[in-house]
Amino acid sequence: MSFTDWKIDRIEHVLTEEFFKLIDKNRNHIEKTFPVTLANSDSLKKAEDFLAISLNKEKNSEGFYFYAREIKTNHLISYLTVKTIDYRISKCELGYFVDEEYQGKGITSKMVSTALEFCFKELMLNKVFICTSEINLASQRIALKHNFKQEGILRDEFRNGDGELQNTVYFGLLKSEYNTHER
Repeated sequence: MSFTDWKIDRIEHVLTEEFFKLIDKNRNHIEKTFPVTLANSDSLKKAEDFLAISLNKEKNSEGFYFYAREIKTNHLISYLTVKTIDYRISKCELGYFVDEEYQGKGITSKMVSTALEFCFKELMLNKVFICTSEINLASQRIALKHNFKQEGILRDEFRNGDGELQNTVYFGLLKSEYNTHER
């Protein structure tokens, strides 16, 4: 699948039913890494509320949401959020997943590139970070591919979908580093 087979969309163009379908289809795939999204989207009504809250956050510049959509079917196939924004320190966090069926096709990488450009050039932030479970090697590869530096391991920092505490690997990318590695 090439970039011409899918496009990036924003939250105002996402319907509750299609968001719920993306989450529900990938429930087993993301249960350990996106427990909050799962809990807040386990019914159509909760997904509607989740999207409404997310849209409000975007309107208030508290969070931003990107979705990949397959052009041929118009289905959502990936989700990326810019969250934990701290304008005082000038940093934010990225969280993302791709439909299990579409893994390994460069979709997440392109979405991260788009989000980094947005964070550094539009929001004018100084740092973007990614916190990922120690078991999520694919997410760690994405961070490293985009020149993030591993800054540490936060012990018992994340409660997964099974309720277990897990270590989190913290990756950071400074604007000065991004500018020297722009694609």
